Amino acid sequence: MFETLTKGFRNARNRLSGVTELTEENIDQALRDVRLSLLEADVEFGVTKAFLARVKEKAVGQVVDTTIKSKKRKAKIGPAERFVKICQDELESMMAFEGDPVDFAKRPKPTGIMMVGLQGSGKTTTSAKLARLLETSNARKPLLVAADVARPGAIEQLQVLGEQINVPVFSIPGGQPLEICKRGLAHAKKLKCDTVIYDTAGRLAIDERLMKELAEIRTSVDPQNVFLVVDAMIGQDSVKTAKSFHDLLGLSGVILTKLDGDARGGAAISIKNATGTAVKFAGTGETLDRLEEFRAEGMASRILGMGDVVGLMKDFEDVVDEEKAEKDAKRMLRGQFTLDDFLEQLQMLQNMGPLQDLLDKVPFFADSVPDGFQVDEREIGQIKAIVSSMTRQERAKAELFQKQPTRLARVAKGSGTAEKQVAEILQRFAFMKQMMGSIGSQAGMLSKIPGMKQMAAANRLRDAVKTGGLEGNPMMANLTDSLLEAAVAEHGGFGPAGAQPPRKVINKSKQKAKRKMQKKSRRKSRR
Repeated sequence: MFETLTKGFRNARNRLSGVTELTEENIDQALRDVRLSLLEADVEFGVTKAFLARVKEKAVGQVVDTTIKSKKRKAKIGPAERFVKICQDELESMMAFEGDPVDFAKRPKPTGIMMVGLQGSGKTTTSAKLARLLETSNARKPLLVAADVARPGAIEQLQVLGEQINVPVFSIPGGQPLEICKRGLAHAKKLKCDTVIYDTAGRLAIDERLMKELAEIRTSVDPQNVFLVVDAMIGQDSVKTAKSFHDLLGLSGVILTKLDGDARGGAAISIKNATGTAVKFAGTGETLDRLEEFRAEGMASRILGMGDVVGLMKDFEDVVDEEKAEKDAKRMLRGQFTLDDFLEQLQMLQNMGPLQDLLDKVPFFADSVPDGFQVDEREIGQIKAIVSSMTRQERAKAELFQKQPTRLARVAKGSGTAEKQVAEILQRFAFMKQMMGSIGSQAGMLSKIPGMKQMAAANRLRDAVKTGGLEGNPMMANLTDSLLEAAVAEHGGFGPAGAQPPRKVINKSKQKAKRKMQKKSRRKSRR
């Protein structure tokens, strides 16, 4: 997404590696790379000039050669790292906003959100995305108002989207936008909805009629928020558009769409500096769950090629069931990893959004791959087709393909792939299964994770029991169960620190023996 910007900052960092002082001469050379990348990414010229001046003022004359010591390692901070830090701070200040992204009205008054923008920016879809986000994240009860009567199909599109997210949509067939918005507000009060999102009309270009209509709606319903929906791919034109809307309506914020596409990122940097209005939300995909609060620090970090770990963790949290993940982890580390698990992991990755976007959030990913690298999403589709073409028995026991190679031909035919591709997927799966079992048996570097030592000990003991032919011995089974219970009990097993440990599974024979001992002790005390 920000390949052009990232490349410029990376070149600047490389130029400064090895120098002992940030002088005007070497700073100018580094900033030349940054300037070219900013202009190529459609950052407005005035914004670029001001940004470079601030970075130069803060950087020139600094002698940096500091070693930071922690408990286990040392980290050396040089001029290149200091330059990157200055750039990151400036980028963050150019995009950051204070407070919450949405201003909520005091109840019982409904919160009004007016969505404005040009046609083709994704305004109607973004209205539905915002309704879903507010409902799930803020426990709001939204109402969508279809006030875009200019574009054929806009009202029907909003109704379909409303059904998908189970949010009511108010519309008046053949009605005027101002009337629709007024009656929509009254309808929201009737339904006891606390948030009203007005999807207003757009044009291919800004005209007097459009602006007059929007100004009348703004005055009439008095929304607490006016969001401009901007296509991130239109570059410097987004700044002109934002200025025009802001001068007339007084924007509360901007929502950037299509950030998952070929957007160069210039709009994200330019808009706040040009209008004083910050980007509040960002659309990162086509599905209705792909809208997120805009995080300036995460965006700045990604532009500099350092990834966005916080954003990556949020993506995981949105799609991962923590309790189920803990159970699956324990089972997989025992070596009980099936092709169904393999398929589930792939599905989880796809639910997190475009893979290219995920990889961009991995720290320093851009430094480790060639320029222009793109993830082929079709490969995951092929893997899913191959695994889905297998029987339940085959997915549970992949070794069946070794015993009966004719199964490969059937799966290849069913998935529309070659036998060689099926064999490659099975090889990858076998490697992953072996790796999972190795981690579970030899904790190694993972021994610091709560419960991992006990898990490894239990797995090694289980292997010894099988090898020694003692698999049916109840004493040995109790011992391995005890070790596994200890792994779970210690800080909640594989869950986060402070998590409540799952209920222990206690052997019935152990419970019986415990009761007998308690009875005996009570009899002795009576005597």
